[in-house]
Amino acid sequence: MSGGLPGFHNAPVSRAVVVAAALFSVPFGLRSRFLDLGLSHQNLYENLRIWRVIASLFAFSSSPELIFGVALLYYFRVFERQIGSNKYAVFIIFSMTVSVLLQILALGYLKDPSFNPLTSGPYGLIFASYVPFFFDIPISTKFRIFGLQLCDKSFVYLAGLQVPEYATSLFSRLSWPFSNNSYQRLPIATTDENIPDLQARQMQGVHTTTPDPTESSIATLVSMGFDRASAIQALALTTNDVNLASNILLEAQST
Repeated sequence: MSGGLPGFHNAPVSRAVVVAAALFSVPFGLRSRFLDLGLSHQNLYENLRIWRVIASLFAFSSSPELIFGVALLYYFRVFERQIGSNKYAVFIIFSMTVSVLLQILALGYLKDPSFNPLTSGPYGLIFASYVPFFFDIPISTKFRIFGLQLCDKSFVYLAGLQVPEYATSLFSRLSWPFSNNSYQRLPIATTDENIPDLQARQMQGVHTTTPDPTESSIATLVSMGFDRASAIQALALTTNDVNLASNILLEAQST
């Protein structure tokens, strides 16, 4: 589906947003620090790292998100050509401001420093752009694939679905009060009877030699839905191996 004239002709604001997204995403991505850019309760409320607010507005959290996100931002430049650069700049400022305020309020409401950072990126702008895209961009062609009715706009909608980390980050936090309860009574806090015999023999004697689990490892398991006490014990049994600890917790839950 065409977005009009190629390049950023008559779309300087869109060009600035795409360049900003690339400049924020690529340097951190080369250093494998994509996930460090998102907002979190600890960084925002405890450490007051306000600069992360700006970084989280533009930097995508993974390479696939960067590719699809930049492609969508490039396509949505058609709206700047329709309404003008000044009005489009106001639209960008408004959508991004609302997006970051909602994230800040959500982190303040949850008040849990163990959560991993929210996924960063200009998603407030991208998903807000789907509103005028739905109402103002007409369908030019329709076709069928395996009996499914599609149109030329379908590919733009599908591109918006290629952001699994953002969706996972969002829904994991929306479902947090419910998912956390399912693990609160995990019966491994006092005994090892639910740990498979082979793993129990392999971990025998680790209790007295293993250093205390790190907060980052505990936070990773807690973000997966396990309660803190069970996470600490599982890490102690596995020499702070997060992957093995999560396997033990899952197997303990299933028994």
